Amino acid sequence: MDRIAGIINLDHEQDMLDELTYFRCGAAVPFGGRYRMIDFAISNMTNSRIESVAVFARRKYRSLMDHLEQGKAWDLDRKRGGLFILPPDWNDPTDISRGDLQHFHNNIDFINRTLANYIVVSGSQHICNINYQDVLQEHKNSGADVTVIYKKVDELYPEHQRAHKLDVDENNRVTAIHNDHSNNNVYMDMYIIEKDLLYNLIEKCIAHGCSHFFLDGIKAQLPEINIHAYEYHGGHALVNSVESYYRNSAKLLNPEEHDELFKDDAPVFTKIKNEAPSNYTATSNVSNTMVANGCVIEGHVEDSILFRGVKVAEGAVIKNSIIMQRCEIDSNVVLENVILDKDCNISNGKTLIGAPEKPYVVAKRRTM
Repeated sequence: MDRIAGIINLDHEQDMLDELTYFRCGAAVPFGGRYRMIDFAISNMTNSRIESVAVFARRKYRSLMDHLEQGKAWDLDRKRGGLFILPPDWNDPTDISRGDLQHFHNNIDFINRTLANYIVVSGSQHICNINYQDVLQEHKNSGADVTVIYKKVDELYPEHQRAHKLDVDENNRVTAIHNDHSNNNVYMDMYIIEKDLLYNLIEKCIAHGCSHFFLDGIKAQLPEINIHAYEYHGGHALVNSVESYYRNSAKLLNPEEHDELFKDDAPVFTKIKNEAPSNYTATSNVSNTMVANGCVIEGHVEDSILFRGVKVAEGAVIKNSIIMQRCEIDSNVVLENVILDKDCNISNGKTLIGAPEKPYVVAKRRTM
């Protein structure tokens, strides 16, 4: 049986989420009431029977390491394989690589030592629920050198402007990779490639002074190598800005959107937190809201997402907002179109109102 190893490459993901990435990388940003963005990328791999996963992290990864620990939540705390958090080696005097090729070069042993025949490379900003075994089967049937994964979106939003787009012919072969804002074929920063070809392309890119493996090793080689396109049809969110984070979080309040992402046969795993069930008092009024465990709600909450351990005092009103872990909302507070990061306290009588297209964001551990 063909085996797959996984690489989650965070090197070129820009921290564009403003206050939400002051103290963490984008992959560690909470999402969906109880998860982090990277949970979806790792869960996709473990649900696809991938037993060896490397995370290429360069900056602000303390929070990420705290969340991932040894990979137990994803069944990756193994004697063979497992989860590896791999920053680049800053002290190799012979290293001439740059950009994310520095990760590939410094951690080439991960690729060489894996027993897998194929490597799946993914980022963390495209949130989805995908089975890479299906991608591998189509990759083998097509005879391609590389298979890239894309989503044909119904509507283009501002976050799609920074994403690469694909031109695909009638045989699902990629004919061009570009940034045409009118193209709906959004490349999801995911591809599958045979291990030996990956190794050879890494060596070629480094020898030619390149700095971006996908752009220089795959896109630039388009005339020489066969790149196949796999169309993903499930739930999808591209989160690379505060606005896209807010809009795609709100979509989860729609049961159909929620069920497309969170499937019974392919669950999304995350770090376990043992907390009591949420408590709704006689004064609470909650509608169309995702509420994680450990919350105490005495006020009014609608069309919102509450993470673990949030406290909402009597008389408080929360609408169209995202309240992260352990925030405390005092009496007579009004929050609308607001994102509160972890451990914030909004004191009695305060009113914070943002716009749907530009939510009001409060960085973590702030008191207002």
